[in-house]
Amino acid sequence: MRMSPVVRFIFILAVAAATLFPIMAFAQSAPDGWMVLRTADGRPDLQGVWANNNTTPLQRPEAWAGKERLNSEELAELKIAAQHAVDDGDALFGDQLVLAAIERTQATSYDPTTGNYNQFWVADRTFNTDRTSLVVDPPNGRIPGRTPASQASRRELEVRRDEHPADSYSDRPLPERCVTYGVPRIESGYNSYIQIFQGKDHVVVYQEMIHDARVVPIGDRPHLNESIRQLHGDSRGHWQGDTLVIETTNYLTGARPYQGTGKDLHVTERFTRVSDEILNYEVTFSDPGNWTERWTVSIPLRYSQEPVFEYACHEGNIGMEGILSGHRAQERAEIALAAR
Repeated sequence: MRMSPVVRFIFILAVAAATLFPIMAFAQSAPDGWMVLRTADGRPDLQGVWANNNTTPLQRPEAWAGKERLNSEELAELKIAAQHAVDDGDALFGDQLVLAAIERTQATSYDPTTGNYNQFWVADRTFNTDRTSLVVDPPNGRIPGRTPASQASRRELEVRRDEHPADSYSDRPLPERCVTYGVPRIESGYNSYIQIFQGKDHVVVYQEMIHDARVVPIGDRPHLNESIRQLHGDSRGHWQGDTLVIETTNYLTGARPYQGTGKDLHVTERFTRVSDEILNYEVTFSDPGNWTERWTVSIPLRYSQEPVFEYACHEGNIGMEGILSGHRAQERAEIALAAR
């Protein structure tokens, strides 16, 4: 059950005044004496709904450069500042919340033309770790830079989109067309839930955002031939001790696990249950044609009693007609202006 803004603020003040060690311990290792539940075949039971509503930013903010962790006083202050940042303000997604808290500012709309809905409609954010970034490698907590070839490709794409924003539906981004947000999706705080179904030979990872479901075979089955490419890649799983490892290759060029990728993208996911409430989720992205080095995020997912509801995406069903017809009207206006 989610708390009202008033109750949530009182709760934050209470937690800020108390010791924060138990919260940080959850994100680090299993509590003393805790034993993982196991399935009938003896594997750790990872099943259930898991939430990524972490307040910890994906990348380390400049204000925290060189600082790997916050102390208890800094974390308590951040919690109060984060609450003030969303009081009566627009919704803040991903790293926006922490950046606003650091700057001691209230939320401002990222869409000044039409405005944005407020924080009431976004899941409550959680403080599962004292880290200053979810990126744990490289040590600076930042996503590596792009290769020169990747930068050039992205500039070409931006020019293309500026010149041809809506010649057809295919010019619009896949998320806008309700096709996919890519997998794995690591953004927090907005439909950021996954559900895991587990069997002896297969695992299903179901993602709330546009409800993508991956059916992952477990064992030594080889990957598809590299000539066969898929939007969500080709996933294969295996166990390393009590950790489920999923290796994904064969992505379509331009697929969207994170900010666009190349044909050599290799994603390694690791799922390790460390308590009844926390599932450590580690993802390593390797794409030598896209980033200058591989990088890894470590995300503490929190168990949720709530079900995953359908993500009913309407933009691609309804909005596309308006987008395309609006651009046709713009083209006619530009032609008429040029004729005059």
